[in-house]
Amino acid sequence: MDQELVTLAASHDIISIGMLADDVRRRLHGTKTTFVRVATVSAEPGAPTTIPPAAGEVRITGAPSARSSAAERVREVIAAASGVAVSAFSLADLESLAATEQITLRALLEGLRGAGLELIAEAPIDKLQDARRSIEALNIAGLALARLTVDQSPSADPLPLLKGVSDLQRDVAVIRAFAPLPRRVNPAAPSTGYDDVKRVALARIVCDNIPSIQVDWSLYGPKLAQVALTVGADDVDAIAAEDDQSQGHRRSPLEEIRRNIRAAGFEPVERSGRFDAISE
Repeated sequence: MDQELVTLAASHDIISIGMLADDVRRRLHGTKTTFVRVATVSAEPGAPTTIPPAAGEVRITGAPSARSSAAERVREVIAAASGVAVSAFSLADLESLAATEQITLRALLEGLRGAGLELIAEAPIDKLQDARRSIEALNIAGLALARLTVDQSPSADPLPLLKGVSDLQRDVAVIRAFAPLPRRVNPAAPSTGYDDVKRVALARIVCDNIPSIQVDWSLYGPKLAQVALTVGADDVDAIAAEDDQSQGHRRSPLEEIRRNIRAAGFEPVERSGRFDAISE
């Protein structure tokens, strides 16, 4: 199997790779494609906390400066969210904060759980000091992981990282969604649209033990997101939660994502941050 993956990753036949990935995607999800509308708020305690009614997830972004301020901000946002799923922080940032405060990561995570948090917003696989141990600590603390991400792809060859992600899931078995496209461009190995599409397809093939392959709408835009859906992606993250209809109903964020999913040949299903279906 390893040699088959190496041969596949070296191939330039993106159509065949995409078809294989689509087969895996349809086996797992049929024609359904989920998406979530996200409201982002700052990690700074006391910062404005405006949450649009349409939000399916409220995401606290930024690195917390201290253990106490992180818990304080979680309590503030949960109070304002009125039952909407709240996710917060990067697990890599929490690893660093635990080291600074000279406590275990588990103790830090348990404190956030005690403040009411359900979800850690992301775990960047390439920034974690010990991915398996940190994700296990998260699970033991009673928290869930919203998404596994890639901060900056370490090389032009995605296969070692993708195999590492699949092995990690085999060990921890709690990863619900994986976003294989990097959050930041690596200047030493900048990607092209072709590279991005191939990476999504390979992620779906290699990481077939992870339920969802995710693409970020706000980072990569509707065109790439739509293509990604045809080569293995089944979940779209970070749709704007503001119901802006200033350019007409058909140009609102909700209608735009639904239209793009249908145009790719799939059925749109809005979900919450807890991965519960909201509407179809």
